[in-house]
Amino acid sequence: MPIKILAMLSVLALAVGQWFIWSYAPLEETMGVVQKIFYIHMPLAWWALISFFVVFCASIRHLIKRDAASDILAGAAAEIGVLMSGLALISGSIWGRAAWNVWWTWDPRLTTTLIMWFVYAGYLVLRGSGMGGERRAMVSAVLGVVAFLDVPLVFYSARIWRSVHPAVLASQGGGLEPEMWHAVLANLAAFGLLWLTLLLARYANGRAEERAHALMLSR
Repeated sequence: MPIKILAMLSVLALAVGQWFIWSYAPLEETMGVVQKIFYIHMPLAWWALISFFVVFCASIRHLIKRDAASDILAGAAAEIGVLMSGLALISGSIWGRAAWNVWWTWDPRLTTTLIMWFVYAGYLVLRGSGMGGERRAMVSAVLGVVAFLDVPLVFYSARIWRSVHPAVLASQGGGLEPEMWHAVLANLAAFGLLWLTLLLARYANGRAEERAHALMLSR
């Protein structure tokens, strides 16, 4: 499917997701309208984790195959993952201000997510360094595999340690009406389309950059 068509579908899906948030899902009694951040915060967090899983898989493939396509895919997924996890942290802070009356607290889920963001931000800094092409790709692949160790920790942190994160109750189904779950699923799908669009677009740009670089070297 062409990226332009996928992008248009993403815009449409996001618009439908907004309708689910503001017109379909009921108002939560305790937090009120601020709770609706959850319908954006959760998809951002989930697709960020999926991005880092793609980095992990592509990095393993690069270590085995030594192909440029895997390296480019890992870099594209990491960029999207850092963007979405950063937005998840920001939206979570807004949510936390209403839930805990503070912008930030060293809750296990928040702390491990922040560490994950810094690790993958460092991964992107490494990719942008002046290190040689294949050497950079190999070192990045190793870091892409090792960095993934923090991702399951983010997911299970609220279960391993005591957490007051509002999403813990929601993820277990507590406090959410069926209409709220419909809004969650609609926005998960919408952000999934957006994620796929961004991934394919950035991957295509990366391949074009690779071909341009090879052409310059051949002259």
